[in-house]
Amino acid sequence: MKNTKLQAFIPLFYLVWSDDLLTQKEFATLKEFIHSLNVLSEEEKEYLLSKVDISNPPSRNELTQWKLDIEKSIQDKSSLKSIFDIAKALSGNDLDLTPIESDFKKLENDLGILGEEALQNFKTKADSFTASSKTSSNFDIQKITQLLDGKEAPIIKKVKSIISRPEFAYETSTDINVFRQTVYNWCKILADENLGNMAYPKEYGGGGNVEDYFAIMETLSYHDLSLVIKFGVQFGLWGMSVQSLGTEKHYAKYLKDIGSLKLPGCFAMTETHHGSNVKGLETTATYNHNDKTFTIHTPNKNAQKEYIGNAAVHGQAATVFAKLVIDGHDYGVNAFVVPLRDTNGNTLKGITIGDCGHKMGLNGVDNGTISFDNVVIPKENMLDRFASVNDKGEFESPIPSDNRRFFTMLGTLVGGRIGIPRSALAAAKSGLTIAIRYSDQRRQFGPEGGSEVPILNYRMHQRRLLPHLAKTYAVHFALQYLTNRFLNRTEAEMQEIEALAAGMKAYSTWSTRDILQECREACGGKGYLSENRIDALKNDTEIYTTFEGDNTVLMQLTAKNRLSEFRKSFGEMGSLGIINYVYENAKTVITEKNPIATRRTDDEHLLDAEFHLQAFVHREKTILASAARRIKKLVDSGLEAYDAFNVVQHQMIDVSQAYLERIVLEQFQEALKTIEDENSKNILTKLYQLYALSQIEKNKAWYLEDGYMEAVKTKAVRKIVNQLCWDIRPDAVALVNAFDIPESCLAAPIAV
Repeated sequence: MKNTKLQAFIPLFYLVWSDDLLTQKEFATLKEFIHSLNVLSEEEKEYLLSKVDISNPPSRNELTQWKLDIEKSIQDKSSLKSIFDIAKALSGNDLDLTPIESDFKKLENDLGILGEEALQNFKTKADSFTASSKTSSNFDIQKITQLLDGKEAPIIKKVKSIISRPEFAYETSTDINVFRQTVYNWCKILADENLGNMAYPKEYGGGGNVEDYFAIMETLSYHDLSLVIKFGVQFGLWGMSVQSLGTEKHYAKYLKDIGSLKLPGCFAMTETHHGSNVKGLETTATYNHNDKTFTIHTPNKNAQKEYIGNAAVHGQAATVFAKLVIDGHDYGVNAFVVPLRDTNGNTLKGITIGDCGHKMGLNGVDNGTISFDNVVIPKENMLDRFASVNDKGEFESPIPSDNRRFFTMLGTLVGGRIGIPRSALAAAKSGLTIAIRYSDQRRQFGPEGGSEVPILNYRMHQRRLLPHLAKTYAVHFALQYLTNRFLNRTEAEMQEIEALAAGMKAYSTWSTRDILQECREACGGKGYLSENRIDALKNDTEIYTTFEGDNTVLMQLTAKNRLSEFRKSFGEMGSLGIINYVYENAKTVITEKNPIATRRTDDEHLLDAEFHLQAFVHREKTILASAARRIKKLVDSGLEAYDAFNVVQHQMIDVSQAYLERIVLEQFQEALKTIEDENSKNILTKLYQLYALSQIEKNKAWYLEDGYMEAVKTKAVRKIVNQLCWDIRPDAVALVNAFDIPESCLAAPIAV
């Protein structure tokens, strides 16, 4: 551009072209702006229009030259606050921009160009902002740790102290038998410390504290995850199934020995051909009234119990789920205590146990298969809290409905769907701590003539890790909420809590899977070395997406609950009811759908918690109403309900996802309200904003398709996500240190 007057527009053109392809909407906005410039001649306007011609974009060389021209022309950058300021500095005395200042700033806003961030594009290497960003701590780390631990701090501290002892040094042997024995020994130490029996009633030797038990599970997950799963199978699944499904006689007989690990046991539900479909289990428990016994039998190879933790080596008994058969009548799935081995470890008559062998991860857990060949057990071995066989040999239950009884029985086991996502959360915290600490130390590239720069200073690296860090904090608060809902549950709430637990199990474990993959890649070759522990975290948590319920199946369960709640509210789900549902309490309907709100891009609006909640709620309600409407239409057209749900299965996942994202967002908002320390609140507010906006960014296609936002707004969201990552970067190391993971558990040389 030879004309000095036109120099003022170079920064604008550079930003719109270098940021992304120029869209039709951006072109129209720029064209309208240029035509409105009365300070320019028609010839000058034509020249400017030629620079925003979508069919003729500038070359890379031209873009580079524009940037060099800008950097050469601006000496004092301290007074520059916006692109308009740069334009003014470049135009010198040749063009008075004052009359169009408001139009120019409106254009910046319409194009989603954030002044402060945009300015970073024009810093010279002499004052490189990338190189100068450094780690600091702008808050008291201990205060964040206290917030995260809450009232569970004493038990968390105790567990950390135990797993930091020398005897908990990681097992390095590749011999699966050595590894399994080490994990068993660790469990025995924990049992001796009265951690295994924490959830059992005090009168049976327990601690009577379920909340502490969950905190123990999560804290142990900073250590070897085989230990966590072995611990969870023994004291959680085996012990709590006896506690939840049995009665006083079972508590007196088993709980003390289970809690001390004198009686190692299993939870035998899953069969080779029946995993998530518990109702379809084929193992039978046939009642024999003459001798008051049950005969447990595996009718075919595909009905064997498979993937059963503790079965291959250590289990002496199991809670076995089987169809109860009385006089040829099937009374559905019930639970029975079945002995497997004697105290010397010898398999009992009629029991066949196989070894699942080496797995992708969790090789310290002895998973096995179990088959029963007409194994006879006494009548009292039926766990009879919800169903029993009376003295006349008749089936009876306090819950008459087979369906309701079945789901009530499974509902008592929902604790596992709280322990597993909390364990996954701890694994994500470990991976992020390793990756972020390493990124702060590892240097690569740098400005010309300068030294190499920590890779955490690079925007893309921040983009890879910091939204995951924000999500991990968000999931932490959501799982605390879930735990509290479960502990303080009422009968009326149980179905909703079960659905929430199912969904959060999927949400947390999928999140951990994605986080650990990104952490591995972000650490490059070092992340691939076993000594740096990300491989163990990745491999061990891989199965978290499958056990305690396959995630995709669990998301269907959550969605069905949301649809059920929807039906209660709107009966026949007529069109009007659905519309009312989407816009109920619609204080913001007018602003939600008008052009200003859909295009608004100022920081105050984009960072506002009310805007985030409205956006999440709108998405949740719209997706739910859409799924309900579609199912109703399919059923009305003559399709069976089963087939209708099959047609919309992909949409059911969206229903659950939107619901869970809203829950997680709300709980982060609620947590912020409890923080009194100003510095802690400031950094966690930034993390909250990053979680909220990165989720909106992830779902931007939906918001654009729905018309809830326009492209200019989603583009501004992307830019502010970048800026938040940059703003959080100095505190990133302090934020992972606030997890307070014992150094002996992290044990990664790159994380020192």
